[in-house]
Amino acid sequence: MSVVTYEVKNHVGYVTLNRPDVLNCFNYETLSVLQGIVDDIYSDRNVRAVIFLGAGERAFSAGADLKERRTLSESEVRRNVKKIREVFTSVESLPQPTIAALNGFAFGGGFELALACDFRYAVKETKMGLTETSLGIIPGAGGTQRLPRLIGTAKAMELVLTARKLTSEEAYEYGILNGVVAREDLLSNCEKLAQEICQNAPIAVQQAKFAVREGMNVDRHTGMAIESKAYEVTIPTNDRLEALDAFAEKRKPLFKGE
Repeated sequence: MSVVTYEVKNHVGYVTLNRPDVLNCFNYETLSVLQGIVDDIYSDRNVRAVIFLGAGERAFSAGADLKERRTLSESEVRRNVKKIREVFTSVESLPQPTIAALNGFAFGGGFELALACDFRYAVKETKMGLTETSLGIIPGAGGTQRLPRLIGTAKAMELVLTARKLTSEEAYEYGILNGVVAREDLLSNCEKLAQEICQNAPIAVQQAKFAVREGMNVDRHTGMAIESKAYEVTIPTNDRLEALDAFAEKRKPLFKGE
């Protein structure tokens, strides 16, 4: 079976890390396959939201495959770190909203993948964190940049330097998670959010995500300009006209992403 599986249902893409026997750790093969899937999603207009999952019940992903790492030369380690950084940047750059469904451990690179997503839900039993400094390294797939932007510099620095492992409840209190749910409700909660998003105009959703994401990295004045340009993209769309027609006709709009 593939180390990463992918399927699309009702405009939602499901990307599953599929190495449950090793806690869905990332080896080079997994990263390469994941990159190809993310590249396909980027240009697929049929996909309006994406859910990232981990196979099994123990882990979303426990991070880098340390057994593989022990066999690598320094140049190969650099190759792997560059690859995982590029893959997660591609995830973050997807125009479609992304949801991480944390069904178990999310450490190191696993937690960094979750941080690259727009939303994060976890089961109550999950533990997560950037544990790299306890292994003699640092987060290398965006964790040192995404976590401070999410929860603030001081709190993020504390978690990174201590390599602290958080419970789901603690992560929710930090503002890392959107919600903590029972295991049997994890996927349905993620799907509910995905379908709420999918019922809206796809181009508008993607431009709204773009405006928020890009605006967070600039000053407010520049952010307003980004918002203005994103709005401009929606004006000539058929979906905007469909929404007006639907309002006048007192029906739900049928958006096609056009």
